[in-house]
Amino acid sequence: MSPIVIISIVSGLIILLLIIGTPIKPLRFVGQGLIKIVIGALFLFFLNAIGTKYGIHVPINIATSTVSGILGIPGVVALVAIQHYVL
Repeated sequence: MSPIVIISIVSGLIILLLIIGTPIKPLRFVGQGLIKIVIGALFLFFLNAIGTKYGIHVPINIATSTVSGILGIPGVVALVAIQHYVL
């Protein structure tokens, strides 16, 4: 798609949302979920950066980021245990 079409679609959606209004609760829920996934990816990034000395590597993808973002540090530890013992 050309950039003009994409910009037109996005600006049209913004104008539509300004006219109609947005449901706040679902957008807040989606936003919080995305923030947790990003935080989980950061946890895994730092784990992989520090864990290279010890042979620990957990791939960063949507599933592992979601697990580590929702469960926090215990989720990261669980992913390391699964990676080391199961796989």
